[in-house]
Amino acid sequence: MRETISDQILNTASALFYREGIRAVGIDRIIEEANVAKATLYRHFPSKDHLVASYLQARHNRVIRSLEEVRDVAGTQREQIRLIFERLYEKADSPEFRGCAFALAVAEHGDSERVVSVARTHKTKVREIFGTIMARVANRPEQAAAHLALLYEGALATVAVGRDPQAVLIARDCALHVFDMETSSQQPS
Repeated sequence: MRETISDQILNTASALFYREGIRAVGIDRIIEEANVAKATLYRHFPSKDHLVASYLQARHNRVIRSLEEVRDVAGTQREQIRLIFERLYEKADSPEFRGCAFALAVAEHGDSERVVSVARTHKTKVREIFGTIMARVANRPEQAAAHLALLYEGALATVAVGRDPQAVLIARDCALHVFDMETSSQQPS
């Protein structure tokens, strides 16, 4: 199946935005690399702001699908937590990894309500996924979800700055400790 023009533009822009940064990549560069006319780009994306928001929305959909897949394939809730962090480690253990695309976008394009809205929605959804995992096993599932989401986000930020993917494995171990503490308080004494 052939890629649509819209997907061609979005895929080109997405790769460039993540690799080089949103502000560093101009519309003319995207047009050149996507091999489309300026009018074609603007017909599909009325502004760079729309293109950036579409890039983030596509990334959001992909990340959330991946996290939900973990819930479907991993047996226990503890295994789900472990697998989420180990998959993040696999991504982080790549020279192309720059950290969280949403945090990077807000840092560069935080004056855009459209961009900030997609980023906030993403962060909320990640926390909700942890909440769903913890709902059946923890006394305080909202608090446990907040802890797990913070570990996940902290691992992303730490790897982006320190360039050491081992931070994700440390976050995984901390997340499993949170899980164990929350679930041990569920068991009758």
